[in-house]
Amino acid sequence: MRLCIDWGKARIGVAACDRDGLLAYPVETVPNNAAALHRLGELAAQYEPLEIVLGMPTDLRGRQGVAATTMLDVAGRIGTALGLNVRLVDERLTTASAARSLALTGHGSRSRRSIIDQAAAVAILEQAIEIEKRTGRPAGNLNSAGRQGV
Repeated sequence: MRLCIDWGKARIGVAACDRDGLLAYPVETVPNNAAALHRLGELAAQYEPLEIVLGMPTDLRGRQGVAATTMLDVAGRIGTALGLNVRLVDERLTTASAARSLALTGHGSRSRRSIIDQAAAVAILEQAIEIEKRTGRPAGNLNSAGRQGV
């Protein structure tokens, strides 16, 4: 079981998957404010994930810039606050893909705003699950700052 976080400046999309890693589903959109890490901690306590999957901003050529540096800091803060390993997974085009999918299901732009971050987290987690199934190894890069001795 994993929780996936799509960290944004205003909102944080959260998704989860079942214990077998077959189905990813939306959980919640958390406002990115002073209480965000506390709420993520509550969700981690509720879902008891093995690790956190965090979307890593990468450009279309696979390069990581300033946003990626910021996300490494975020990964460290999440790992420390939740006491879990954080796996950084390429999130290229996931928000755009989620927006298209929601538009196709008839969600208007106003209703999409409240769930787009959850849908992006689902897309990141589905991508990570697929990579793991294909390669036999977890997707992304492990940032183990959250667990001591792991």
